[in-house]
Amino acid sequence: MEIGQKVKVCRIKDRVSGSVAGKLGKVGTIKEYKMTDGSGVGVVVQFDDRSATWFFEDEIKPVD
Repeated sequence: MEIGQKVKVCRIKDRVSGSVAGKLGKVGTIKEYKMTDGSGVGVVVQFDDRSATWFFEDEIKPVD
């Protein structure tokens, strides 16, 4: 996964707010990397509505 790459949210592992759950199936752009609490690296994804949230790499997939 690279910054600037288009990705689709394909799953969400943890319980999240309704606004984040609404991103399931949406396409966004990777804006930056995020260090998590020792369980890996996540990415911050920005969507067309200018909202952004972070996901683990196994929750997103590249869009062609």
